[in-house]
Amino acid sequence: MSEEATKEEYVVEFIKAFQAIEEEMEPYKEHKRDLRKNYVQNGWLTGNELRQAVRAYRMLKKDDDIGQFTDYFEKIKSGIMGV
Repeated sequence: MSEEATKEEYVVEFIKAFQAIEEEMEPYKEHKRDLRKNYVQNGWLTGNELRQAVRAYRMLKKDDDIGQFTDYFEKIKSGIMGV
């Protein structure tokens, strides 16, 4: 068997595995969309406040600059409290 045939087999295997993972993740993605929609519909947070909160979450998760996190938090806080 040639190396090209082996590469093609690996590509096919990868695509099948990737597709399976994507399908398994879809209910979780839908749950995230529903969560955001629920918060906006209930008036708890605006779409912009949600985006800022997600940015802050991702920054904390990656151990990014705490100063930048504080800036995002202050933007969220000022949007909520109108300060």
